[in-house]
Amino acid sequence: MNYGYSNGYQSYPYYQQGTEGFSLKEKIQYSLLGIIVVGGAFLIGRNIIKKAEAKSEQRKTLDDGSAPTYAKQIKMAFQNDGWPGADKDALRQAVRDIPDKNEFRKVMTSYQKLYNNSMLGDMQKALKSTEYDEMLYIVSAKPEKYNPNKSQQLTTEQLQGWAKRLKAAFDIKYGIFPGTDENAIKAVFLEIPTQAVFNQVGVAYKSLYGNDLIADLKSELEFWEYDPMMQIINSKPKS
Repeated sequence: MNYGYSNGYQSYPYYQQGTEGFSLKEKIQYSLLGIIVVGGAFLIGRNIIKKAEAKSEQRKTLDDGSAPTYAKQIKMAFQNDGWPGADKDALRQAVRDIPDKNEFRKVMTSYQKLYNNSMLGDMQKALKSTEYDEMLYIVSAKPEKYNPNKSQQLTTEQLQGWAKRLKAAFDIKYGIFPGTDENAIKAVFLEIPTQAVFNQVGVAYKSLYGNDLIADLKSELEFWEYDPMMQIINSKPKS
């Protein structure tokens, strides 16, 4: 019994047929098709995993003070309830609430899982360069790991961080026009604990930029803005 086929001259068993009858072009096409199928399956699998991670991370946003919660607050600040531009005050508050650098890195990881985007990349798109710098300065002044049971000593990084944030607030531009970010200044003033620390910030500012902080404040703020701003500092303990 013959289990093959004949071309008129020679019989070939079916198990030898394979791709012998295909042209080189057809063989290449079948090879590419195999790559596409495998690649597509990989992408589908990866998307399924990412969606599962996002759902799992989304459930954690109900936990107050968790990295996914901070990530969601930051995303909501970018979205600003559909209004143009980011909600800078809400964003600043969310970044300030993150206790340390270690937690901030967890927030970035959580943001990537939730929204499949880089948090710092989205932040850079949403903010002016000076506003973006302000957020980085807030993070840079944080401790590597916050210990609530340990007395927190004021560090050079914190003093310089406040000074840098004030300078970023002074340097903001609206289009081609120079301006001042009063809300950013107020946020720094609210964080500074005492009048003595404010004076130390002035020393750090002078060291970094060669300018007198009070003189720059008077230059940047209108006269009706300067006194209420300084009242924030003057109402604090002296030391």
